[in-house]
Amino acid sequence: MTACLLPHIPKASSPRCTPKPQPRLGHEPASAPAVLGRTRRAPSEPGSAPSSLSLSSQSQSLPGRVGVKMKAARFVLRSAGSLSGAGLVPREVEHFSRYSPSPLSMKQLLDFGSENACERTSFAFLRQELPVRLANILKEIDILPTQLVNTSSVQLVKSWYIQSLMDLVEFHEKSPDDQKALSDFVDTLVKVRNRHHNVVPTMAQGIIEYKDACTVDPVTNQNLQYFLDRFYMNRISTRMLMNQHILIFSDSQTGNPSHIGSIDPNCDVVAVVQDAFECSRMLCDQYYLTSPELKLTQVNGKFPDQPIHIVYVPSHLHHMLFELFKNAMRATVEHQENQLSLTPIEVIVVLGKEDLTIKISDRGGGVPLRIIDRLFSYTYSTAPTPVMDNSRNAPLAGFGYGLPISRLYAKYFQGDLSLYSLSGYGTDAIIYLKALSSESVEKLPVFNKSAFKHYQMSSEADDWCIPSREPKNLAKEAAM
Repeated sequence: MTACLLPHIPKASSPRCTPKPQPRLGHEPASAPAVLGRTRRAPSEPGSAPSSLSLSSQSQSLPGRVGVKMKAARFVLRSAGSLSGAGLVPREVEHFSRYSPSPLSMKQLLDFGSENACERTSFAFLRQELPVRLANILKEIDILPTQLVNTSSVQLVKSWYIQSLMDLVEFHEKSPDDQKALSDFVDTLVKVRNRHHNVVPTMAQGIIEYKDACTVDPVTNQNLQYFLDRFYMNRISTRMLMNQHILIFSDSQTGNPSHIGSIDPNCDVVAVVQDAFECSRMLCDQYYLTSPELKLTQVNGKFPDQPIHIVYVPSHLHHMLFELFKNAMRATVEHQENQLSLTPIEVIVVLGKEDLTIKISDRGGGVPLRIIDRLFSYTYSTAPTPVMDNSRNAPLAGFGYGLPISRLYAKYFQGDLSLYSLSGYGTDAIIYLKALSSESVEKLPVFNKSAFKHYQMSSEADDWCIPSREPKNLAKEAAM
């Protein structure tokens, strides 16, 4: 039998690792469940190496008595009515939230899906890692404003996450050598992925319900922005891990044969740019009956005169580009509606030693400086707010999520997305990506004391002078 090759994941720095310290929320369990085959890790500090899972011990199944306890906990949870009901939090959530997620690099994700990869290794890792990521974000949901947590939409999202965590925990009782368990795990991942299909619009609807019912002060609004960045980044990461396992180890081969899961080891960046442009152009033509042309320039500063290829997830890049092209085309058409011809959208793709940079420039009139930050706010949109229904195809346009989510996709593997505007002229949108797969490491939120303190910030007086809306009438004040 061929031995399973483990992707290299650095060990925790401390020889005797302990769970990360948790903020006292007033409802900590009296005792945590038995460790489910997971190596305890030291808390992550800013600037330190991320803590990691030990994969060597993950092939061990649970002792029988622990399995009985877990089944009992699941029975209590499911017999309590709906999971979104009385705020019941299973002990498994408390347990797994004590551990920091383990970021993987693009190279490690490739190792999991290489020709010599082992399904048992991926199974052993994901049955530990996915519950940790779900539990960490569930803890953050619980410290949101009570009125927000109690909205039907947020309760529904919370119930999905708890149910998915419990479904995954069941596999701690299974042996990685059990072929049926491996097959069932793939089916469960598909079920979890489908269950979370509408997480983004459902959470967005919860925010709308909360803001309609309550007056939201600036500090709360800032905390919501902080939470949503972390919540959606968490979702991007869990879907990435699930998709990799499903695409690589599922019996139905539906992925691109040249890809490893959803990763293209030789991603043709210019081809993705052109495809995203054509998709956006088709929509623009349908709505405005016209569209600007594309002017594309590529510069390979690393390998001159060679095509630009990197290791990346084409669907992530396409998502970012499609959103930016949509915005650029709309601005261009509306700003130049009285002109005989539209100014082309200019794109330059540059590969350097460390970064890949894509700049998209339009002549759409730009936006004022005071608007730039709002463009990345989850509550800002120029489209009308959509009405949610019970269909799976819930709308996203109008929630104001296009740019914020696109920036999260860029940041997920240590990149970024920035906007620079010249009001009255046009806008430059720049995507930064890591050129090296070893440096493209997941950017993951972790629920710790620092995160908890962020939500406890109170409004303080500004230490900068803020000009009033109207200039002072000094003559009138002197007369008084």
